[in-house]
Amino acid sequence: MNILIVEDSQELAIEVLDYLSKNGYLCKWAKNCEEALEEISVNNYDAMLLDLGLPDGSGFDILKTIRKTESNIAVIILTARGELDDRINGLQLGADDYLTKPFALTELGARLFAIIRRMSGFTINELKIHGFVLQMQDYKVSFNDIQIKLTKKEFDVFQYLVLNKNRVITRLQLTEHIWGDILEVNSDSNFIDVHVRNLRKKLDKHTSLEWFETVRNVGYRINV
Repeated sequence: MNILIVEDSQELAIEVLDYLSKNGYLCKWAKNCEEALEEISVNNYDAMLLDLGLPDGSGFDILKTIRKTESNIAVIILTARGELDDRINGLQLGADDYLTKPFALTELGARLFAIIRRMSGFTINELKIHGFVLQMQDYKVSFNDIQIKLTKKEFDVFQYLVLNKNRVITRLQLTEHIWGDILEVNSDSNFIDVHVRNLRKKLDKHTSLEWFETVRNVGYRINV
């Protein structure tokens, strides 16, 4: 997923860019309206993180321009403004979400994850992949109406890979998404591989897993 970060604070922009890049996103930074409008005119972005208070104008103006072109780019507004009118205005102009500074990077990641889910064409409560059905609210997986008993972590791993279909997900990405930013275990541990191996063993009892790919020395990918 390609993301444009429109933010005049260099410190925050670099912090967000670094976090998202480590989670497998391709990011670029624009520090004002002019740079942002130039970027979206020549490059395709899946999502934009948009600050409202920019040195040469308002983020609202960028949002208006985007929606006039009927662009499908998802927009999350990032701003220190917490007033209700600003939130309502942004959503009415076509923003997909709103996050008030200061915010946790993990919350930002969760908002983007939700957008990925919508853009992938999945319903909120159910995912279907190669005959498997994942019920997201109940943490249940079935194949031909046969329930498959997964642990919570195994379900989370499977769900995350399905939501990022056709995309290589690194072990670090899985670690940070499933277990959070701070781990009490060594990042070189094979605990991710153990969970994936157990997951595959349970799924393989029902059908061939040729579409569940291990990318050597990198991570995993579910192909559709």
